[in-house]
Amino acid sequence: MTGSRRALQDAALAALVLRQHGVASREQLRRLGYRRGHVAEHVAAGRWRLVCHDLVVAHTGPLDDDATLWLAVLGAPGDVAVGSWTGLARHGLVGWERPGLHVVVPRGAKPFRPPGVVVHESRRFAPEDVVRRDGLPVFRVERCAVDAAAWQASARTAVGLLAATVQQGLTTPDRLAEQLDHVGRVRFRTLMQRSLADIAGGADALSEIDLARLCRDAHLPAPLQQERRRDARGRWRYLDAVWHLPDGRRLVVEVDGVGHMEAARWYADLMRDAELLPDERTVRLRIPAAALRAEPERVRAVLEHYLRPSPAPAGTPARTFVSTGARYGLRSY
Repeated sequence: MTGSRRALQDAALAALVLRQHGVASREQLRRLGYRRGHVAEHVAAGRWRLVCHDLVVAHTGPLDDDATLWLAVLGAPGDVAVGSWTGLARHGLVGWERPGLHVVVPRGAKPFRPPGVVVHESRRFAPEDVVRRDGLPVFRVERCAVDAAAWQASARTAVGLLAATVQQGLTTPDRLAEQLDHVGRVRFRTLMQRSLADIAGGADALSEIDLARLCRDAHLPAPLQQERRRDARGRWRYLDAVWHLPDGRRLVVEVDGVGHMEAARWYADLMRDAELLPDERTVRLRIPAAALRAEPERVRAVLEHYLRPSPAPAGTPARTFVSTGARYGLRSY
């Protein structure tokens, strides 16, 4: 081998292992001109190490998550994709990390399983669902989200994951619903379909979905969610839930999670409320998110005070409340 050819070969190898975080398969090395004897020489010299019969790491240090995923991908005999929570993280979702590195293979495949990798078998492995992220095959965000939601331990967490995926701008409710139709029967499917309708209506947090569901179950008017309003400094603010009452007033409900109890968040909330410049035509309520789950009847009673229809006195024309196309009689205020 001439010096120039060896230099080109070494440069190609360097580019490969850089792209794959130090990992290469014997087949990739063979295509670059590195025969079995070359690999054995590097391993014997302590420069490389064999992870399994077909996979080589071109260093002897610890393996990070990227290198481990490359081992899992290169060690699969056929189709493979990073999926579920790991795939969502690759697409940019934050706050939903789970233990392990999750990859998906077709049912019946026998891939290499590096330590720390969780392998899921799928009866509906669709190559058209696979995209590339930093060179790795990764399921599209919609497939990752539906899989991860279906594999959650609780229905609430499944819905929260879908809401977070939309809230963080990774996809839309329509695209998630289309994916849900494509995958067929999965765990929590009916609940996810209903929740995606709530998310499409403006709810982008689990607490807001709980509020919309409470109204639906109580046969109360559905709120307008994430309505925009400019504050005193000209900035757009988004209101969790708004009802326009028939007498011209507005009922505004803000649902506060645990994070709103922190001093800095509490301060910001108070200033935000002040800068929204409420007036005598606005009824403003703040409800803890936990109450929607722990004491729904108590929350329902508060909302019914403003929204529940009541019989009008004899001879009094009925008043109507219009919300998302439905009409409800209301008491006069």
